[in-house]
Amino acid sequence: MATTILYRPVGQREYELIADSGFRAFPPRLPEQPFFYPVANEEYATQIARDWNVRDAASGYRGYVLRFQVPSDFLERYPLQVVGTSVHTEYWIPAEDLAEFNSRIDGKIEVVARFDPSIPHRD
Repeated sequence: MATTILYRPVGQREYELIADSGFRAFPPRLPEQPFFYPVANEEYATQIARDWNVRDAASGYRGYVLRFQVPSDFLERYPLQVVGTSVHTEYWIPAEDLAEFNSRIDGKIEVVARFDPSIPHRD
């Protein structure tokens, strides 16, 4: 079975919820979050975690880059979206599909980078 490696940039609270799952699942979306956005490459995930999450109070001023894989044939039902330059590629998984998406994660979700600035940021 072929798999596709995906990445997810997250802040502190989402990281804690993923850790609570044993690094097996992403938490349900909030009502104002109709989609789950895994990204297609580590560079894009790093940009978000390093440049946005660490400056965001809601992210706890911390950013994490997570890596995981899902079966490629499952992912085919969701078109790859380009949301900026060619490196800014992501999938838009409807919130109602997240439980099935989680059930398709092959293995555990891995932490590949952490960003925790030493200088506090202010909103």
